[in-house]
Amino acid sequence: MPEQLTRHPDVTLQVLRSAGARCGEGVPQEILKSCPRERFCKLPGGELCVYGLDNAITMTQITAADWRALAQQTAPPPGSGMPPLTMAGVGTAGLLAGVLLTALVVRRRRGPR
Repeated sequence: MPEQLTRHPDVTLQVLRSAGARCGEGVPQEILKSCPRERFCKLPGGELCVYGLDNAITMTQITAADWRALAQQTAPPPGSGMPPLTMAGVGTAGLLAGVLLTALVVRRRRGPR
């Protein structure tokens, strides 16, 4: 089950709730047992844990080696004049992933048209 990283975890949780996810309600955590209860969501298709930048270090699916590799991949070449990718960019990508996931959940619940 996925862990999601976003700059705006509360907004992401609100969007997931609006699509019918049960978030922060103390529902049983069958797979994502280390997810903080207030950041845990249960959906018909599985579980989701929404992390903010402040607690990204506690994520279990992304390791320190993953973060280092990401930093190396996103660093611009020396002297290129390009600014490095910031955590804001990573957070935005996480938020977009959350919104896309929510749209898929809503579409799935409504069924085919």
